[in-house]
Amino acid sequence: MMNWKIQKLLNGETIVSKEPGNSMLPILKSKQPVVLAPVDWEDCDTGDIVFCKVRGNCFTHLVKGKNAKRGLLIGNNRGHLNGWTKKVYGKVVEILPMS
Repeated sequence: MMNWKIQKLLNGETIVSKEPGNSMLPILKSKQPVVLAPVDWEDCDTGDIVFCKVRGNCFTHLVKGKNAKRGLLIGNNRGHLNGWTKKVYGKVVEILPMS
């Protein structure tokens, strides 16, 4: 079954997502809401925050690098690199306040 966030983004919908974890501190807190707009990996740049799939796992993480053949290098804000992917579905266009 496909992730509902991926499905909505592939349908061209902009969504609000909240993901647990502290790997993006201090940029994002755990479960901090973000607005994700549909995007193609080619339209992303280093420093963007994207919703993507790397090795079967979905992340909202930073773009650390870009390569025409390999896609985007994804990592968190603590120095960890997750790997290369072209499976990028959304880009953070707004970080919302914690409710």
